[in-house]
Amino acid sequence: MTVEAHFGRDLALYTGARIALVAVVTAVLVLVKIPLLVGLAVAVVVAFPLSLVLFKGLNQRVTAGMAARGAERARLRAELRGDKES
Repeated sequence: MTVEAHFGRDLALYTGARIALVAVVTAVLVLVKIPLLVGLAVAVVVAFPLSLVLFKGLNQRVTAGMAARGAERARLRAELRGDKES
């Protein structure tokens, strides 16, 4: 299977995992008696670097999928301009 075949699934999983991580960190902070909005703000800031570590493999798959889509788009644009021969 190609990288592009699973790009949509990987992107949805990665997005869902990051949102779930923010929710979990927020819930933990609220349980420690931190106000909800403050906990949410802290969770957003903390979840970004944490997600890069926890979801490294998924992040790499999404990045590879985005690169493949960009390369395909560039190839199609070049073909439309007539820069490449088929």
